[in-house]
Amino acid sequence: MAVDELQRRVNELRQKLDQYAYEYFVLDNPSVTDAEYDDLMNELRRIETAHPELITEESPTQNVGSFQASTFGEIQHPRPLLSLSNVYNEEELKAWAARVERFAGTTDFQFITEPKIDGLAVALTYIDGQLDHAATRGNGLVGDDITPNVRALRTIPTRLHTPKMLPMPGTIEIRGEIYMRKSDFEALNLRMEESGGKSFMNPRNAAAGSIRQKDPGITAQRPLRMFAYQIGYIIDGEMPETHWDSLAFMHELGFPTSLDAKRHDTIDDVWTRCQYWQERRPSLDFEIDGTVIKVDNLALQEEIGYVARDPRWATAYKFPAIQQTSKILDIQINVGRTGTLNPLAVLEPVNIGGVIVSRATLHNEDEIARKDIRIGDTVIVQRAGDVIPQIVKVMEDRRTGDEIPFRMPDTCPECGAPTHREPGVAMRYCTNAACPAQLRERIHHFVSRAAMDIEGLGEKLADRFVDLGWIHDASDIYHLDWEQVAKLEGLGEKSAANLRESVEKSKQQPLWRLIHGLGIRHVGEKTATLLADRFGSLDAIVSASQEEIAGIAGIGVVVAASIYDFAQEERNQALLKRFAEAGLNVAEERHEGNGDRPLEGYTFVLTGKLVSMTRPQAEERLRQAGANVTSSVSKKTSAVIAGADAGSKADKATQLNVPILEESTIEELVNGAVPEEVSARKA
Repeated sequence: MAVDELQRRVNELRQKLDQYAYEYFVLDNPSVTDAEYDDLMNELRRIETAHPELITEESPTQNVGSFQASTFGEIQHPRPLLSLSNVYNEEELKAWAARVERFAGTTDFQFITEPKIDGLAVALTYIDGQLDHAATRGNGLVGDDITPNVRALRTIPTRLHTPKMLPMPGTIEIRGEIYMRKSDFEALNLRMEESGGKSFMNPRNAAAGSIRQKDPGITAQRPLRMFAYQIGYIIDGEMPETHWDSLAFMHELGFPTSLDAKRHDTIDDVWTRCQYWQERRPSLDFEIDGTVIKVDNLALQEEIGYVARDPRWATAYKFPAIQQTSKILDIQINVGRTGTLNPLAVLEPVNIGGVIVSRATLHNEDEIARKDIRIGDTVIVQRAGDVIPQIVKVMEDRRTGDEIPFRMPDTCPECGAPTHREPGVAMRYCTNAACPAQLRERIHHFVSRAAMDIEGLGEKLADRFVDLGWIHDASDIYHLDWEQVAKLEGLGEKSAANLRESVEKSKQQPLWRLIHGLGIRHVGEKTATLLADRFGSLDAIVSASQEEIAGIAGIGVVVAASIYDFAQEERNQALLKRFAEAGLNVAEERHEGNGDRPLEGYTFVLTGKLVSMTRPQAEERLRQAGANVTSSVSKKTSAVIAGADAGSKADKATQLNVPILEESTIEELVNGAVPEEVSARKA
């Protein structure tokens, strides 16, 4: 057969196989038998084996063959993969809806409900219709690169179908949930047990473990599927106007979308649908842990906006947690990185929703007293939000009289120092700043992925360094004796060299990660970012007054006091100095020429649909130039930047005589060209 004829036959086979896979996995309506499908696949495989020059990454044969090993590098999400807020009853759902109406400035909109699949969130990016890369959610900003593993799955298209609703986008990000059906999970566990392997605890763990295999060939053998639930962003293309249309568009592109999504005009109808999914939950062949509720109009979503890591325009009704009874065998105390004494109940192991639970948080001594929890009690245990085990209730009628009341210790169980509890504060603290338990927890936090992300320095190894006296504070990580590290049992020269490289690499982490890694009380990733953006260096933070810190939008008085107190302690100042001497990134580079922070003192509000960039991108550009970006218009607002279909915020700006600027002025503003009417409103 001539080369041209071979290529035509290969193209024909690939097109047919893609169509049949779409009918099977997406439409659930196959038009050919498994035997017919296998015959076509085998023919394509024979041709490609004889003519390897015809093989492409998108070929169906490459979704079931051998692949380059996954390395799980990092991929930064151009638009963060946000988590969802949760509501647990009708009252909380209606309160959420009331907030949405307030931020939207209207009641003229619809909701969409979808079952909340209990799987692994992923983002798939397609360029010119071809799968370019795939990533896990990670921390919402950066995820693991799982591209080879996703390519291994027949259930996820590597080439998009030609849509009818809208033109094929140049670039599109599809967000979805990779999951495993209950029936497939049970069959997989049976095979694992028969082969002498370790079985999985539940379908979600099985899905997460399967997609993160180093060998994509193993991933290809696992029965993984995906529901697409959102378009992350589109470049060089047209975005649908509603979430409802987005689901239809993704279906045209070749994705199974959320099962039985439904549109609603009222929140009462939404609540009815939530109850419908809760009742239907046991009969489904896949795990769901709630119902997702979203505002349908995409432009209105942007208008309503976001808070921290959650969109205001969406929430999840979480089903009541699965509960079991157990017995408290003991109550132990863990000492946290800030010195908190955290009580933990040791339980008789119990299976809750497919997870063996043997520990439960007791929060603090007031909670123990309020519930009258005693060692030996029979209790009701639940996984709150299906995640964190906690004790709901003591079954007092089962007491025998042998139960032992619990009292928080007067001395630290780790170092023996006195403990102290301030009036009005829930937690009790160890008073020894040099407490080894605190040090271990601080180091765990510092090297964690959410902070300095030092790969290879896990909790066990960090604890060994502390116990050996090699680490007394986080700066000692950068002065380790690597020859001694290489001699440790279980490490060796190669592991030590890799760890050393990871430690050196962490010196270049952005400033906000270092601030977060310091473990300042009440300071998470968002607050750390605000501090880095506002002050630009550790020295500037140390020199800042408490009032200056509290003046940052998003940082309240309590948090500001915690940051200020931390910065004024001599031992903390000495620690920051050692970081600088070790070569860490303790100051962000400032771009001169356009002014250091030309928008310092200005407050902007964004509204409407932006064209040249996303809302988060616009906010970030303004903040980098020193501006304060808020979600509501007031007399203190310097200007409102309005895109297409600007709504109530633009109307309020007009009422308050606040200047309204076009989207095109963003570039001028960040370069220091501030209009006169805006300049007059500088704080």
